[in-house]
Amino acid sequence: MSARWRVLLGLAALVGLGSVAAGAMGQHGAASAQVADWLKTSAEFGLVDALAAFAAIFLASQGARLAELAGWLFLAGALVFCGSLDVLALSGTLALRAATPIGGLLMLAGWLVLAIAAFLGARRRG
Repeated sequence: MSARWRVLLGLAALVGLGSVAAGAMGQHGAASAQVADWLKTSAEFGLVDALAAFAAIFLASQGARLAELAGWLFLAGALVFCGSLDVLALSGTLALRAATPIGGLLMLAGWLVLAIAAFLGARRRG
């Protein structure tokens, strides 16, 4: 397995870890219902993206060349989307709130690229 793929998988695992932590904070330590909701949303989307990054690496290992790009898009989306929600929830700072939709667009791009990678499959070497 390439070093890039190991980094991607390690980062996906860390996104999963952060998502479980966000979910736990939202369930057990949220200051308000709104904060709990932000943390729950962050946790749900982060876990889905972490798993999607794992799926992307699996497809990449099968020769679907675009799949690795999808994995990076999922992680970038999780960082921006979930990170902005976590900062909002934990600090109350609205400054990063405008970044949340950008993270969502990165996630959507990841899903689109993953679908294209799956449909195209492995390119035969000639």
